[in-house]
Amino acid sequence: MLYNLLTTLNRSQKGWILFSVDLVLVFVAAFISLALVKSTEPFNVRISELATYIVILLPLAGAALNFFGLHQVKLNAYGMDDIGHTLIVAGMMIFVAEALSKIGGVFPHVPFATFLNLGFSFAVLSVGSRVVIRKIVQRVYFSRQGRKLVLIYGAGQTGQQLAAALQTDDEFEVACFVDDNPNLHKLTVHGLRVHSPNNVAMLVERIGIDRVILAMPSADQAVRQRLAKKLSGLGCEVLSLPSFADMVLHGEKIKHAAPAKMRTLLGRDALEAELPAKESTYLGQNILVTGAGGSIGSELCRQLIRLEPAQIVLIDHSEHALYNIKRELDGLGLAPKLTAILGSVERAEMIREILEIHTIDVVFHAAAYKHVNIVEGNAFEGVRNNVFGTRIVAEEARRACVGRFILVSTDKAVRPESVMGCTKRFAELVIQDLATRSQYTKFSMVRFGNVLGSSGSVIPLFQDQIRGGGPVTVTHPEVTRYFMTINEAVRLVLLAGGFSRGGDVFVLDMGKPVKILEVARKMILAAGYTPRDKKNPNGDIPIVITGLKPGEKIHEELLIGSDMLTTPHPKILRAQEKYLSELEIAGALQDLRRAVDQRDADLLRNTMNRWMESGDASDGPDLTVVGEG
Repeated sequence: MLYNLLTTLNRSQKGWILFSVDLVLVFVAAFISLALVKSTEPFNVRISELATYIVILLPLAGAALNFFGLHQVKLNAYGMDDIGHTLIVAGMMIFVAEALSKIGGVFPHVPFATFLNLGFSFAVLSVGSRVVIRKIVQRVYFSRQGRKLVLIYGAGQTGQQLAAALQTDDEFEVACFVDDNPNLHKLTVHGLRVHSPNNVAMLVERIGIDRVILAMPSADQAVRQRLAKKLSGLGCEVLSLPSFADMVLHGEKIKHAAPAKMRTLLGRDALEAELPAKESTYLGQNILVTGAGGSIGSELCRQLIRLEPAQIVLIDHSEHALYNIKRELDGLGLAPKLTAILGSVERAEMIREILEIHTIDVVFHAAAYKHVNIVEGNAFEGVRNNVFGTRIVAEEARRACVGRFILVSTDKAVRPESVMGCTKRFAELVIQDLATRSQYTKFSMVRFGNVLGSSGSVIPLFQDQIRGGGPVTVTHPEVTRYFMTINEAVRLVLLAGGFSRGGDVFVLDMGKPVKILEVARKMILAAGYTPRDKKNPNGDIPIVITGLKPGEKIHEELLIGSDMLTTPHPKILRAQEKYLSELEIAGALQDLRRAVDQRDADLLRNTMNRWMESGDASDGPDLTVVGEG
C-alpha cells in the first residue's frame, strides 16, 4: 500500500509533504525547548508565552524554507549544503525571536535559552526527519526490486566513493568491504563492515554476493588481474574499477583514441562512401528486411529508415531481438511506417502473405545462422534455414514481382570448408539460378568478411577475455581474416542494391587480410596491458594458441574466380563467377531436402562435397557433418 502511494505521488505533492513536515516540526521544537529549559513558572504559562512568538516564527520559517527550496530537494540529493541552509533557517528563528523579545510591552519575556533550544531542536528534527524518511522510502522501493548484492574489495577512497554512489542505486546494494589492510578489519566505513580477504568465500556464500568490484586502482595491473582471476572462481561476477579521478581526467582522451584503434584493427582506411541519396533507390519504397534483429539486419534498418522509404517490414524469429530493434526505430520518431513480424523465413505462406499485403518493392535477406561452430554441430537446421529459407524468400519475391532482392552473404561461402560456408554458398547458387529466370526481379548478392563487433565476431570475444584477465585464445598463429565495420557492411549492401543488374556478386575492396594474432596483441595493448608470450614472459595477458576448430580455415577469400568488373563506386567490385544450371541446382536442392528430411548425415556430406568448389576442382572440401547425424 505504501509502495503504491509513493509511486503515485508527483514531485510537487512530495514537496508539499516535506514542507508541511518542516512546519509541524516548528511546533514540536517549541515543546522540546520548553521541556529543556528549567523554569520556576508553571508549564502552561510558558506555553502561552511562547505561542505568541510561534505566530511570527511559523510564517518566517515557511518563507525561509521556500526561499532555499529545501522542500524541492530530492531526498537522495539532500547533502551538506542543504543542512547548512536548514541551520540558517534555525538561526533566523533564534535571531528574530530574541529581537522581538526586546520590544517592551508587546511580546512577553522569554529566556534566550528557550529560543536557542527551539532553533537547535528544529535543525536536528528537520535534518533527522529527512534521513529517516529517506531510509523508509528506500526500504519500501528496494523491497520490491530485489537489488543485487555487491562486495567492494578495497575500503580506500575509490571504494568509499563507490559505496556512497551505490547507496541510492535501484539495482545494486553494497553488502560490505574487504581490504588487505589488517588495521581496517572489523571497522565500519560508511556504515559497512570491513572484512579480511580470507573471508571472501564465506561472505559470498553466506550473504549471497552477486558481484565483486575491485576498487583498488593504485594496485599494479598484474596484481589486479591475478586477484580477479582468483575471485572469479567464487561463482560471482568480478569487475575492476578505475579511480574516479582517472575517469574524469582521462575519459576524454580515451574517447578520442577509439577511432584510431578501429582503423588499426581494420588494417586500412575506412570506407568513405556516402549513403545513397534520398532521391535514389529506396525513397518511397516498401522494404522488407529479414533477420532484422541481427547485427547486420538491425543496422540495415537504422540506415534505411533515414532514406525515407514508405515502409519497412521487419521479420525475425527472435521475439527479443525484434522487440529491441522495433522499439529503437520507433524512438527515432521518423516518418516511415514500421511493421514487426515474428516468424521464420522457412514459412512460405507467411512470406507470400507479407509480400502481397505490404506490396514490397525491395527485399534485404539477412536472416541466416552464421556461427561456424554452432552450425557445424547443427548441420540440418543450418541447411533448412540458410538454404531453403533463402530459396523460399527469393522464390516468393520473384512470384510477387518484387523489384530488387539483395542477399547478404559471407566470405566463408568461397571454397567453403565448413557447413555454414556451404549453406551460404548454396544460398548464393539459388539466387544466381533465379536471376537467370527472373523477368522482373533483380537478384544480387553482397559478400564481405568479418564484421567488427557483430554477434560471433572475434573482437567482442577478445574484449571479454581481456576483461576477465585472459587468456586470449587464437586458433592458429598464421590465421588471417578480412575485417570491416558494421557501418561499412551495411553501406555496401545499400549501395550494391542500387547497382544491381541481376545475378551480381558484389564484394568490397577490403585491402589485405589482417592477422588475428596481431589483432589480439593490439587489443591487449589498447586496453592498457601487455601481451604475455615467449618474447615477454612477464606480460599481463597471455595469448594461447588453441588450434583450428572443425570447419575453420587459416585464410578466408572473397572471390571464387579472378574475373572482376568495376561499379560506380571504386571500392565495390562485381565478381564474374560460374553457377549451376537450373537442372543442377534442382538436383542439388532435392538431395539436400532428402538429407534434411531423413536426417541423413552421409547424404548431406556427399551432396555438399559434390557441389562445393575447392582449391582443387576435382576434389570437394571433404566436409564432416557432426552433431545431428
